[in-house]
Formats: sequence, structure tokens, C-alpha cells
Amino acid sequence: MSISSPGPDRVPSTVKVDKTSGQGKPPAGKSGANRPGGSRPAGKGGKGRKTVTPVKVAGARNWGPILVAGVVVLIAVGIIGWGVAASMQSDKEKATPWEERAAAISGIVNYRNDPDKSLTAKDHKTGPLTYKLTPPVGGEHNARWQNCMGDVYDAPVANEHAVHSLEHGAVWIAYKPGLAADQISALESKVKGKPFTMMSPVENLTDNISLQAWGYQLKVATADDPRIDDFIRALSLNASIEPGIPCSGGVTQTGTTPLS
Repeated sequence: MSISSPGPDRVPSTVKVDKTSGQGKPPAGKSGANRPGGSRPAGKGGKGRKTVTPVKVAGARNWGPILVAGVVVLIAVGIIGWGVAASMQSDKEKATPWEERAAAISGIVNYRNDPDKSLTAKDHKTGPLTYKLTPPVGGEHNARWQNCMGDVYDAPVANEHAVHSLEHGAVWIAYKPGLAADQISALESKVKGKPFTMMSPVENLTDNISLQAWGYQLKVATADDPRIDDFIRALSLNASIEPGIPCSGGVTQTGTTPLS
């Protein structure tokens, strides 16, 4: 039997077939590859999409405690800084001779260098004495000193006893009678409880306030003048010409007549 070749009218048609697994079906695992979302894993039970865990948004930050903590830190830093600066200033003052610190106070008068040596005479004498300066800064004086351990006298004291206190190293703050009460209170705060200081009213002052140490004097108008503190720091005890002698155990009476 002869087999005839296909004629022009019997050309077989060509059919394009995807790769199969051999059974005319696409390979396993690629089913739905061309469908939207086909590559996503099935949800529980093979149905639906995978559950998305919601993102928890943090609540608003509580700034109150943070601000309070910040303020506390700033205050602490400020206090520490002030302490360091004050310590450095104190060390600087200690390193500078007291005479230089006294000389640097504006308006201070040093009578130790005055040609009139009666202003700083040291002799002890009894009875009332006459002084060229009001208040005096030295000179002949009574053998008994006015107590000067931070003592505040509300009435005049005898110059003769007060000058002896200066000899021991006291700073004597004198103020004009009738000075305003707040000014007197401000002066008291600089004296009370501070050894080698005392204060009292003094008649016939040319200025509201006058500060005395042995051989030194400074006159100011108001109790808030910073030179008052400078004077006390530089001269209290330092200006003594009898080092080591106390300011306690002296006379505590008021009145301008000295004891015998």
C-alpha cells in the first residue's frame, strides 16, 4: 500500500501549547501565576488574604516631668557654677594681702600713713579723752574694750572703749541717729553673730554710715553699698595691732562716759 503525501489542501495546523507536566496541565506550583495576587500565600484554611497585624501608635509624650527635670538640672548647674566661681574668688582674695584689698576700696582713707601720729597712738589712759576724728580710728584709749563679737548697740558707746576694740581687730560700724529702720536692719545683718564686728549710733556724723578699723575709715550713704562688705572682709581681724587678743569679755554698757 502506498501512502500519499499530503496535498496542498491537507497541511496540518500548528497549535502552540505551554510546557506541561506531561498530562497537558501546567506544572504544579505555578497555578494562578498569572492571576493577580496569585503569588500571595493563602490565609488560614486556604481562604482570603493573610491577616495584617495593626501598628500600635504611641500616645502623646508627657512633657511635664521632662520640663521639671530640665529646670532642676539647670538650677543645679547654676548652683555648682556659682559655688566654683565663689570659691575661686575666695581663693584669689586669700592670696592677695589684706592691705592691698583695703587700698583697692574706693573712698577708704588710710590714717596709718598720716603724719599726725596721735590719730593712731596706742597708749592706755583713764577718763574721758578727746579725738580729732569722728568717729576715731585709733589713738589713746581706755584699758577696757567694748565687746565686739557681733554686738549691736542701740545707743552710743564710749569712744575710749570702742577704740580699744579697733586695736584688737574689730570693725566698728557707726551710723547717724535717726537713720531709717530698714537701713539699720540691713547693717545689723552684716554684724550680728560675726566676731570682730560691732555697731552703734554716733552723734555728729557727716555721713549716714561710717566704718572704722584701726587706722582706716570709710564713709557711705546707704547700707546697701557693696563697699561695706569689702571693708569688713578686708579689715576685720586683719587690721589688728594686737593679734590674738579676743573681742569677747569687754564692756557691754552704753553711754559716752568711759569706765575708769
